Amino acid sequence: MNTSLNELEAAGRIAELSTTLNKYNYHYYVLSESLISDLDFDLLLKELEQLEKQFPHLAEIDSPTNKVGGGITKEFQTVKHKYPMLSLGNTYSEGDLIEFDNRIKKSIGENFKYVAELKFDGLAISLTYQKGKLIKAVTRGDGAQGDDVTANVKTIKSIPHQLKIGNYPDEFEIRGEIFMHKKTFDKLNNNLRKELELKGFDEDEIVERLYKNPRNFASGTLKQQDAAEVAKRPLDAFLYFLYSDIPVAESHFESLKIAASWGFQVSDHYQLCNNLDDVLTFIKKYDTERKNLGYEIDGVVIKVNNYEQQDELGFTAKTPRWAISYKYKTERAITKLNKVTYQVGRTGAITPVANLTPVLLAGTTVKRASLYNADEIERLNLFEYDTVFVEKGGEIIPKIVGVDETKREANASPVIYITHCPECNTLLQRKEGDALHYCPNESGCKPQLKGKIEHFIGRKAMNIDSLGAETVSGLFDKGLIKNYGDLYDLRAEDLLNLEFEVGEEEEKKKRSLKEKSVRNILDGIEASKKVPFERVLFAMGIRLVGETVAKKLAQHFQNIDRLMQAELESLNSIHEIGDKIALQVANFFKDEINLRIVEKLKLRGLQMAIVEEIGVIRTSKLAGKSFLVSGVFSRSRDEIKKQIEHNGGRNVSAVSAKLDYLLAGDKMGPEKLKKANELNITIIDEAAFETLLQQIL
Repeated sequence: MNTSLNELEAAGRIAELSTTLNKYNYHYYVLSESLISDLDFDLLLKELEQLEKQFPHLAEIDSPTNKVGGGITKEFQTVKHKYPMLSLGNTYSEGDLIEFDNRIKKSIGENFKYVAELKFDGLAISLTYQKGKLIKAVTRGDGAQGDDVTANVKTIKSIPHQLKIGNYPDEFEIRGEIFMHKKTFDKLNNNLRKELELKGFDEDEIVERLYKNPRNFASGTLKQQDAAEVAKRPLDAFLYFLYSDIPVAESHFESLKIAASWGFQVSDHYQLCNNLDDVLTFIKKYDTERKNLGYEIDGVVIKVNNYEQQDELGFTAKTPRWAISYKYKTERAITKLNKVTYQVGRTGAITPVANLTPVLLAGTTVKRASLYNADEIERLNLFEYDTVFVEKGGEIIPKIVGVDETKREANASPVIYITHCPECNTLLQRKEGDALHYCPNESGCKPQLKGKIEHFIGRKAMNIDSLGAETVSGLFDKGLIKNYGDLYDLRAEDLLNLEFEVGEEEEKKKRSLKEKSVRNILDGIEASKKVPFERVLFAMGIRLVGETVAKKLAQHFQNIDRLMQAELESLNSIHEIGDKIALQVANFFKDEINLRIVEKLKLRGLQMAIVEEIGVIRTSKLAGKSFLVSGVFSRSRDEIKKQIEHNGGRNVSAVSAKLDYLLAGDKMGPEKLKKANELNITIIDEAAFETLLQQIL
């Protein structure tokens, strides 16, 4: 990552990365489609993490770095997880494992062991049992809540409906992975091939229609609405983690043995490791043996064994600090570069795309790959029609990792990065030290204008999911909307039977809006008028104003009129709102086009003022004070954190010299206490916190 980006450039790149990663997450977790390799996804995520670390005030609460899955499907009942289903940090290098090991030792000393397990390439599931009976099966979803797929899970023969033996708690959860065996997948694909051949499909069409890989097929199967159909596609499951309010074991290794004794299918391929050397031996062993397994794995999961030590190490917003997954190296294929095209993002950022001769890589047909930026093209020394090496970390689209220069055509020319916008022909800009080129024509460049509308309707903004990017594009091209304010002028007669093209350029298809779609669109637009003010503000797409900043601005000014009239000095006075953000906000509300759009939104009835939750009383008692809440209390930590925020305080996740109060509960890790004492941080318990609230006027 280029660390020389200025704040405005970083904000643009953060927005691009967030949009891209959210799209990939949605397709992977909700639609069971793979649009990018695991490795490429992790590299993009790491770039976003580094940018958010460099510019922490630009980091959003709902950033992909804080998200676990890709969302909830609408066909199933949504269920909140009792214990959040967090994801694991990923690495592809032994060096990162050594760093992970050193961090553990620094936190809890050297008296600990690891458990190494296979990382199954399937769909995460949480099973709840009461009195030994399976009562609920829920997907990971977004980590906080998932889809209730109990009926479908009950078709999986290896998952018991009723436990018959074992001293199990009255209620507990067990987590695991649902997958499909390679032989089962191959058999289903062979049957599909025969069916397609009988119908007269040619080989290219058959390859395109075949199921792509076991993981996606298993995920798609579990999300079928008809359990009878699910039963026709044999799935299997390995269970690997127990959760219970009443502990059943002191360690993870012991709990695996106990789960197996209760009748759960637990993989035999795990090992108690005395140190990191044992872990590395396990990893190397299965890098070879994984080819002989009857199911897909993509790595190894490493967990600290002892549960008390896990509790002491704790969690980040997204991952446990006591576990990590090591992923195996990528697969490679060779294909031909046909041409390089360029895409324009919402912020004007230009992304070069390699269009490839289709190649089958690990069960998926690869046609495109991102080339990221001009520097990457130069690094690859890429020429027109080159033969290129592409790699896959587990899913597709891949990364071009090199060029076979021995096969380069004699008269080939190097790929030269474009100088003008491919959409509006405006001269591109690239500031010194920036990795990206930008089109500055934000008020006249179609993809940017469409992108602003797509941002406005997004899930984190106005959540008008009945529209979608393709419909927005069609409405824009037909002249029905020019900006997001125009959405609220749409009428049924404008939309009914409206015909427009969707899909990639070479695969364009006609789409016509029917009565049900029109009604859903208009209902979605109408429902968005109830979206709270802070999200409306975020949806407007003001540069540098992400969700967190929008929330701060909304809380401070309370309504749009006061915000629009705010001077720079007033904007700068808000905690963590710097000069650059203040300038962007002020400039946005000076623009006549923006003012007309905002006025339209006000007239159409959108929420332009803060409406407090019933019963919530906000004060400034804790204004300017930071708190770290750690340990077990008489109520949930989330309740305490909300109380801090409602009284003007800030919640932080780590002990530092800038921390004002460490709110310490029972079973808090000794390392945090030690560090807080070393830094002379004020340490209070729950009673002292309540007293503090009463004393501060």
